[in-house]
Amino acid sequence: MFQDRLQAQLQPALQNAFQELFQHTLEHKAIAFQPTRPEFEGDVTINVFPFLKVSGKGPEQTATAIGEHLQANVEVVERFNVVKGFLNLVIADSYWHGFLREAAEVDILQFASTGDQVMVEYSSPNTNKPLHLGHLRNNFLGHSVSRILEAVGNEVVRVQIINDRGIHICKSMVAWQQFGKGETPESSGLKGDKLVGKYYVAFDKAFKAEVAEQIAAGMKEEEAEKQAPIMMAAQAMLRQWEANDPEVRELWAKMNHWVYDGFNATYARMGVAFDKVYYESETYVLGKKDVTDGLERGVFYKKDDGSVWVDNTPEGLDEKVLMRGDGTSLYMTQDIGTATKRFEEFPDLKRLIYTVGNEQDYHFKVLFLILKKLGYAWADGLYHLSYGMVDLPTGKMKSREGTVVDADELMEEVVQEARSAGEELSKLDDFSEEEKSALYEQIGLAALKYYLLKVDPKKRMLFDPKASIDLQGHTGPFIQYTYARIRSLLRKAELSGAGSQLSGEKASAAGQLTTDNYQLLPEERTVIKLLHQFPAVLHEAAARLDPSSLANHAYDLVKSYNSFYQTVPILKEEDAGKLNFRLVFSAAVASAVKKSMWCLGIEVPEQM
Repeated sequence: MFQDRLQAQLQPALQNAFQELFQHTLEHKAIAFQPTRPEFEGDVTINVFPFLKVSGKGPEQTATAIGEHLQANVEVVERFNVVKGFLNLVIADSYWHGFLREAAEVDILQFASTGDQVMVEYSSPNTNKPLHLGHLRNNFLGHSVSRILEAVGNEVVRVQIINDRGIHICKSMVAWQQFGKGETPESSGLKGDKLVGKYYVAFDKAFKAEVAEQIAAGMKEEEAEKQAPIMMAAQAMLRQWEANDPEVRELWAKMNHWVYDGFNATYARMGVAFDKVYYESETYVLGKKDVTDGLERGVFYKKDDGSVWVDNTPEGLDEKVLMRGDGTSLYMTQDIGTATKRFEEFPDLKRLIYTVGNEQDYHFKVLFLILKKLGYAWADGLYHLSYGMVDLPTGKMKSREGTVVDADELMEEVVQEARSAGEELSKLDDFSEEEKSALYEQIGLAALKYYLLKVDPKKRMLFDPKASIDLQGHTGPFIQYTYARIRSLLRKAELSGAGSQLSGEKASAAGQLTTDNYQLLPEERTVIKLLHQFPAVLHEAAARLDPSSLANHAYDLVKSYNSFYQTVPILKEEDAGKLNFRLVFSAAVASAVKKSMWCLGIEVPEQM
């Protein structure tokens, strides 16, 4: 990586400095470089406070001695300054020219494959309702993480597990039987997932009415909830499903098929996909063998009622039941079995990442601990990618009450916001209606995805549809607009003959960059440093499984480029060397932006 190459020059020089100045052998791991803070002059900063015992000097004297040695002995160190115990190094323009030349010759975004196979699980919806705002954050986060891991060389397997059984789907089925009158997606004009969700809400409404009626008749609330006829019908249907009743199974398959068709349409618009789909109706029987084996080996224990438990109190957790006394499994049991099945199906799998909300933090701590106790070596490769809830100004969502923020409706809303903003600006007169619609789709989804991904996944967040579209704000459309601006610039340059050395999105004739003596403008240096940091930022995002750092770096890059663009009239430059440098420089920015946005699952338009 380019970032590493600069450090590769500075690291041995710093070790030599310590040997000559202080007669001390500085270990590789003791050296840490960081970008210089914007308010100070410099490109690379070294904190010398950890070395004061070695130097026997004060912080400023230590930093000055090291700075003088580096400036005298390292070609790329042009000058330095000291702020208390921080040594700020100014890297020579020749290094940045060389970086840009090399970046134009090779793809600065291409990395050698590590060969690791990684599985990322995301989405995992229930089949009793449509996808909602929470699913959007889940899907965009999981899909982006999978692309980031892919970008740094991993082989990624994308999976989801659909919760297609249980009392919730039975509630929708019973309500459809009682109130549906044979309604179908075709007859209603509703997407299948929305039709089923409609009856989930209808169940809750009928259930509450029955409970209120029985309470009015003198029954206690708890008993009224148990005795509500519609709830008893749903529970009876669940027992029939478990007994493989053919009529119940047929209805279950039909309504689930409606839901899958609806989900697939939503996924297609989201731009997410999966390599393999697991179904809870198939995985809920898994895990019993693991529990039995663990019991035989003394990892688990049995209580008098026949239930099987694990004691996690020595690890600071609690005791957990893994199998009921009647031999039926729980969610934990099937999660144990599903994890085992995945590593059997994918023997080369090194990591398994679960993208699930933070309300399941404890569940995954327990799951991972149990799998380690069972002796699975791969359990060390399990990771819970936890994320916070998404709120709207209207407050918390409740699916059973029909107050969910529907994913389809929200996507349509941001696309329409993009259309309104675009029509107000009136810059698309040469676009056909079809081209406009495609562009508004790209802009609207970029707004939604970027807004949800620019925030640290662990944080709870508020989503504002209008703010997400702002072409001048910290948004996806602003980044798209900058990319389109650069592409327009390069097309104009090529038409005028100035950009004849450019092909596609980057220079094909980097050898023509012969401007090493050209002193970089401050605006150019800022942008090139951000380009230089890109590989490190991408790898950090992959290591932390956090797209927000990459999203914010892309914004910083285009913001800095726009400052340069507003200051420097690129195509009016008369010096051919400078002009070519700035075109190659601009093309490199476009390339980095496109790759960043690809990692976020966002398309960038050629024109806006």
